[in-house]
Amino acid sequence: QVQLVESGGGLVQAGDSLRLSCKASGRSVSSEGVTWYRQAPGKERVFVAVIGHLGTTLYGDSVKGRFTISRDNATNTVYLQMNNLKPEDTAIYYCEHNMYWGQGTQVTVSS
Repeated sequence: QVQLVESGGGLVQAGDSLRLSCKASGRSVSSEGVTWYRQAPGKERVFVAVIGHLGTTLYGDSVKGRFTISRDNATNTVYLQMNNLKPEDTAIYYCEHNMYWGQGTQVTVSS
């Protein structure tokens, strides 16, 4: 069983940056992919980015060029660096691994 804990969210202004962390425990996540999703108020949860076990990455169209996903296998942590944040990035951000989910971290971007 895997436990995932997201952190790093907060209230920022448009154009600012944040780095989210997804810390895994209970089992290493280095051999499989970890995905970030987000859910804005009143909307469905949507894909943001994924990193595969070999480091391959894929991004949603709305975050390409602004967000970067990375992993640190030594600490069993996956990061989401978010630059040039926009108000439409406001959402709860969740990480997912092998059908396990974290509790989410709130990101609010003011204009």
